[in-house]
Amino acid sequence: MNQHTPAQAIAFIDIIEQRRRLGKRIDDAVARVLTHCQFINGPEVARLEADLAEFSGAKHVVACASGTDALLMVLMAKKIGPGDAVICPTFTFCATGEVVALLGATPVFVDVDETTFNIDPASLKEGIVAARKRGLKPRAVIPVDLFGQPADHQAISAIAEAEGMFVLDDAAQGFGASYEGQPLGTFGLATATSFFPAKPLGCYGDGGAIFTDDAELAETLRSVRVHGQGSDKYDNVRLGLTARIDTIQAAILIEKLKIFPDEIAARNAAAKRYNEGLGNAVIVPRVEQNRTSVWAQYTIRLPDGGRDGLAATLKAQGIPTAIYYPKSLHQQTAYRDFPVASGGLPVSEKLSRDVISLPMHAYLDEPTQERIIKAVRGALSS
Repeated sequence: MNQHTPAQAIAFIDIIEQRRRLGKRIDDAVARVLTHCQFINGPEVARLEADLAEFSGAKHVVACASGTDALLMVLMAKKIGPGDAVICPTFTFCATGEVVALLGATPVFVDVDETTFNIDPASLKEGIVAARKRGLKPRAVIPVDLFGQPADHQAISAIAEAEGMFVLDDAAQGFGASYEGQPLGTFGLATATSFFPAKPLGCYGDGGAIFTDDAELAETLRSVRVHGQGSDKYDNVRLGLTARIDTIQAAILIEKLKIFPDEIAARNAAAKRYNEGLGNAVIVPRVEQNRTSVWAQYTIRLPDGGRDGLAATLKAQGIPTAIYYPKSLHQQTAYRDFPVASGGLPVSEKLSRDVISLPMHAYLDEPTQERIIKAVRGALSS
């Protein structure tokens, strides 16, 4: 009787291997916090903010409890509310539109570019028109640096400036990338990012940060972060949140940031191997000129169908996949009644049917990647 050994399962995102690499450095960082017991706003928080500012080139960094809080805090600081419209791409995670709706403002969903998956400047203009037709005041745009590649910030900034809107960059997936030689964190009024464990730079829980060159905004954000406090914690001068990053997560991120440039290089090497191995079999992602990506995801497209079959075949071989996103925001129950750009959102709807993501992380070695590439090509050929 023939017996077959099941293929060893591959990690979609390998946090364990990174943990092995950092080893005692993480243990010592956490131990220092456990020794001084300043679990809220300990010295590591200010150190992390300084390190992130140096890495990104932003003048001010405000660390917070999550990427969602980072977006929400900026909108609160700018007093976004009922009657205001905020333009968002529909092909993204729900947090981008969620924070707008939570404040009573209206997210207006627009389409994305078919190649980069990022907000389409032409659709952005249509979204502004749609907002005004609804009697709304366009106040802001939230471009998303999806899957690790920056949006077209120059074009977006020009449109926003002409319309009197501010730009809040959602770099939850893109922190560490660059646009025209400039790191993310320095575009628009502010940039928000997430340190969720699966992100390219992730902690061991939830965490986030806001980057800005506006000193007044940074001061307001630090107030919003702690219940809107003023001169002391019992003088609350505005509505706020409990949105602090805890000191242990800050300590972990300090150590992770030290190896982040090396991990970005490794992610790009893995993306290059994928492109070379799959470029003539599927539609592979492409990074635009004068941009770099941190490859939060490696997302291919199968426009002729077969996505479910590919996922099932790979799963049987111990290779995980994921779909970001099976429904665009305007197709989801909570968001389907919000306005959209004129002409509909056909590109996003098409992408939601076509995309599938393969394992991607900084510790994806060549033999493992060759196994994935061979499996994908085999599944498609059969």
